[in-house]
Amino acid sequence: QVQLVESGGGLVQAGGSLRLSCAASGRTVSGYTMGWFRQAPGKEREFVATISWNGGSTYYADSVKGRFTISRDNAKNTVYLQMNNLKLEDTAVYYCNGGNGAIATRSSPLWAWGQGTQVTVSS
Repeated sequence: QVQLVESGGGLVQAGGSLRLSCAASGRTVSGYTMGWFRQAPGKEREFVATISWNGGSTYYADSVKGRFTISRDNAKNTVYLQMNNLKLEDTAVYYCNGGNGAIATRSSPLWAWGQGTQVTVSS
C-alpha cells in the first residue's frame, strides 16, 4: 500500500503562488500516473491535474490551465503542484493520488487519501 503525505499549503493573497508537494512511501510510484485533486468546503473532490509516469503527458482542469503546473521527481517518489496567480476559488484542501493512466487516475485512484494540505486564498 502507498501512503501519501501532502504539504506546502498555506494562506496566500490572490495573485500569489504556492508549491505543493506530495511524498509517497510504502512503494515506488514511478510507474504510475499521479494526480492532484482538491475539495472545497461543501463541494465534492475534483480533479486538478495529472502527470504520466515519465512526465511526458500532463492534463489540467480548465479552471487551472495556464496557472498550475504539475511535475514529479521519481527519484524522490514525490509529485509537485506549482500554483501561480491564485484565485479565491482555488481555496480548498488539496490531495494527491495515482493510478494506471490519466483517465483511471481521475475516476478511480488507487490508494487511500492522505490528510491533504489546506490552501486558502484571500482577497
